[in-house]
Amino acid sequence: MALTRKSAFAPVVSPGTRVLILGSLPGDASLAAERYYAHPQNRFWHLVGAVIGREDLPALGYEARLAALDEAGIGLWDTVASAVRPGSLDAAIRDAEHAPLGELIATLPALRAVAFNGGTSARIGRKLLADAAAELIDLPSSSPAYAALPFAEKLERWLALGKFLR
Repeated sequence: MALTRKSAFAPVVSPGTRVLILGSLPGDASLAAERYYAHPQNRFWHLVGAVIGREDLPALGYEARLAALDEAGIGLWDTVASAVRPGSLDAAIRDAEHAPLGELIATLPALRAVAFNGGTSARIGRKLLADAAAELIDLPSSSPAYAALPFAEKLERWLALGKFLR
């Protein structure tokens, strides 16, 4: 049985993006829904909602969530453009083609920070953006697969993004 290549979504950014949050590669639930962070147990929308002061963010429709992030100055993308990966775990990523992160950030005049959602994103993204002028921030993964850190501790680390949005 041949494994299918999975591809990331297009970046969600605007000229006002001040913080770019990078995942690794969307999981199967997100790919099926064609939406970032669609797995119901992924805590991304809760974490980023707290960062922008929108506790209601997870309850909004997807387009309204993206609009709220844009209004706050947050963009989304992934470090892996495409890869072979059975299932959704980052550890299963094979034959990865990295996203052109440097090209993207060159188009973002207001960018102040790039945040990596999880270890795989940080490992790949830090290599690709070693010369970036923006601050690089490693965040604990919002994924349900990363349960080693309690939500409250993840939230504390994610809230540090707020200083780049003011």
